[in-house]
Amino acid sequence: MSGLQILLTMIILPAIAALLILIIPKKAFAVKSTILLLIVLVNLIAAISLWGKELTFLMPWGGFGIDFALRVYHFSSFIVAAAAGFAFLVGLYAVAFLRGKPFAGKFFFYYLVTLAMVNGAVLANNLVVMLFFWEGLLVTLFGMVMVSGREKFPTAVKALTLSGFADLLLMVGIGITAWQAGTFAMDSITPIPVNGISVLGFVCFALGAMGKAGSMPFHSWIPDAAIDAPLPFMAFLPAALEKLLGIYLLARICLNFYDLQPGSGVSIFLMTIGSITIVLAVAMALIQKNYKRLLSYHAISQVGYMVLGIGTGLPVGIVGGLFHMINHAMYKSCLFLTGGAVEKQTGTADLKKLGGLGKYMPITTICFLIAAASISGVPPFNGFFSKELVFDAAIESGMIFYIAAVVGAFLTAASFLKLGHAAFFGKSRDEETTKNTKEAPLAMLIPMIVIAAGCVLFGVYNALPLHTFIQPILGHALEGEDFAGWPHTATLVIISVIVLVLSIANHAYGVKKTGNGLGSVDHIHYAPVLSNIYNGAEKHYFDPFDLLMWVVKGFAWLAFGIDRAIDWIYNVFCVFIVSSISRGLKEMNDGSQSRYIVWSFTGLAVILFVFIALV
Repeated sequence: MSGLQILLTMIILPAIAALLILIIPKKAFAVKSTILLLIVLVNLIAAISLWGKELTFLMPWGGFGIDFALRVYHFSSFIVAAAAGFAFLVGLYAVAFLRGKPFAGKFFFYYLVTLAMVNGAVLANNLVVMLFFWEGLLVTLFGMVMVSGREKFPTAVKALTLSGFADLLLMVGIGITAWQAGTFAMDSITPIPVNGISVLGFVCFALGAMGKAGSMPFHSWIPDAAIDAPLPFMAFLPAALEKLLGIYLLARICLNFYDLQPGSGVSIFLMTIGSITIVLAVAMALIQKNYKRLLSYHAISQVGYMVLGIGTGLPVGIVGGLFHMINHAMYKSCLFLTGGAVEKQTGTADLKKLGGLGKYMPITTICFLIAAASISGVPPFNGFFSKELVFDAAIESGMIFYIAAVVGAFLTAASFLKLGHAAFFGKSRDEETTKNTKEAPLAMLIPMIVIAAGCVLFGVYNALPLHTFIQPILGHALEGEDFAGWPHTATLVIISVIVLVLSIANHAYGVKKTGNGLGSVDHIHYAPVLSNIYNGAEKHYFDPFDLLMWVVKGFAWLAFGIDRAIDWIYNVFCVFIVSSISRGLKEMNDGSQSRYIVWSFTGLAVILFVFIALV
């Protein structure tokens, strides 16, 4: 099979297989799962076969420069291969996790359609074609959230609304970019200076990409989906593929489509959003009492590091942001998979009912510890090295951005100390829940083990991902710089280690004060001022979606009031006026001859007056 045939196959084959799964009877779970695993395996092999190739496919399509164009080169082949790897591992996990679920077939259908759309969006070499596949993901997002029942509809609508709004901004950004560049062909766009109308184009384009990645302010559907959607969805989309897709596009915007200058207004804009996302999302993660909901806020927070790194416009920051992208996809998928294993084996993700699972689920526990250490920035795991690169770029761009990143690191470590202690160590808080717990099935353990091993490999031997995948993306922009190996700035490493030590001390203090791991951050949660802020956040006072709905409801109330007012004018006021005049005329029509003569002469006088005035 030629390379061009492989390009088309990676889009068409998953879509066809998805339709096949949909028409197969519900009871044929073995057949459906076999098709799923076969397709994700073929997709993985195809993605690997594209590595190192430079291929383009062009077919005239809609006219006006809108051609069906595909392209694979180093960056896109890296993203497609990473997406294929996660699709295979999470697919294997999903088959075991969803066994016996009546909606498994529908989930597999959406799963494969999503894979086809992601492949199409990454391989697209035309902005309109890319937008077509990008928008297709809205449909699969909606379907995967509510696949388990109609009662999930509000969360699905929330996800669709926030993601759809981000996509509207993306459309505006694409329109302005294509207009400024004079082409829709992505490989023909030379970096556009960010000034004038291009500022709007850059901002809208970047917000659309960040919205897909789950950055603020398009984030609040993710914690809700963590509760309502099947667990494999969280490991597949919010944790992995959406991060790869959104950050891939953001990097292309900053590297290929626009001339992002370090320290410029749009650079500060990106770094500000990244910093806010880091701190606010991790602050919410800190207080969660549900395993999956806690992880979902971290899936949001970690995007902030990627946006911050890329937003600096510095090579070290861009490399760090892209490295953190792949690292996050690894450790966050692994963390969600451990959460799914805990939920499947115990029947709950409520931390108030868990505890002491380490002795019942040792392999899951080890995988959790590796992934938790990775996301917390513990050396020598992969998250430590990518965070240090982002720290390096942040402090060079402004102390406030570095402080935000460090505060995020402290709160991340604190929340995972809490999660690990509450779920896997200490005593069980509900013996009835955990007493018969066993280790997860092998099909669920294998993906966790593979990804956890990757977290170790990409840390200890970070030259592999940096030299092979990340640094070649920047090409000549690196000017001979090499960010592999131990971080170059010893001072920042020392500060990071101190932050980790402080988080451990904070955890010890909280455990001593409350007597359990779950309450280890209560002194932060219920601190003066913070408790009121947290209370408001838990009541959704700051939720962008709810704020938008309040605006919509206010507008609807105003529109309803105007409609009722108009209805009153026509149906009440006008009727009253006409009726009153009618009654008055009726009363004046009393048969008096003299009154008729007076009215006749008065009318004639009026007519004459008007005639004379007009003449």
